Amino acid sequence: MDTDAKGRIWFITGASRGLGRAFTEEALAAGDRVIGVARDVSPLAELIDRSDGRLVAYPLDVSDRAAVMAGVRRAVAVFGRLDVVVNNAGGALLGMIEEVSEEQARRHLDTNLFGVLWVAQAVAPYLREQRSGHLLMISSMGSAGGFASTGLYGAGKAAVGAISDALAMELADFGVHVTLVGPGGYETGLFTKGLTLADPNPAYAELRARLERLWGESRDFDPADAARVLREIVDLASPPRRIVLGGVAFDMVAELERTRWAEYARWEALSRRADRP
Repeated sequence: MDTDAKGRIWFITGASRGLGRAFTEEALAAGDRVIGVARDVSPLAELIDRSDGRLVAYPLDVSDRAAVMAGVRRAVAVFGRLDVVVNNAGGALLGMIEEVSEEQARRHLDTNLFGVLWVAQAVAPYLREQRSGHLLMISSMGSAGGFASTGLYGAGKAAVGAISDALAMELADFGVHVTLVGPGGYETGLFTKGLTLADPNPAYAELRARLERLWGESRDFDPADAARVLREIVDLASPPRRIVLGGVAFDMVAELERTRWAEYARWEALSRRADRP
């Protein structure tokens, strides 16, 4: 990616914690400049002090479309352009489909789906007009399929995948790269600080207990490892349109895809009867 002597300009949403914070630190370590936004940017204060002016941060709620449009205009004005956009802000919602309230579902998708859409809409004109740039859409390995108690979370991430695929086709002729990034489990606080819980229905108590045992055996990894790979992706002349972050995550996604295609194949004959005269 062509940049000036001062390095690339990154715009990172959800930059205050978790993967967003790790991405911010990695970009700064590479000598690049960063505009980091989040609902609360106070955790970035120390990093700003150490950045020698290369990190600028201000509050932004991505669920507010008008605020996102203004926030991106402000970002472009800071350093004059955008080279890398990390569309990362989001939260988690745990609850069986039956348990999730309308308010919880709408609030969750306002951030995890519509917030991602608003950021993409806001940055696309600038990347298109400068005929360069890389938009990284942060999804989840969980977007490979629905899973009990994370159905709404997975739904939002799956929709982000569809938007990312469309953007990749729409912006390709303008020299803009789009990559859907599916991280596995990292120590980000997503399922603690960023978590909303639906009211539990006793009918699902047994399933919930099984899920808790399953997740209790899982391991979360260092976000810095994901950030280093993300920088490698940005450095590529022809980056991937989709990538999973993490070997454990890759194996799980591969198994989900094999299982899905086995189910399709099992019912292939029935499928083919649906368009016969």
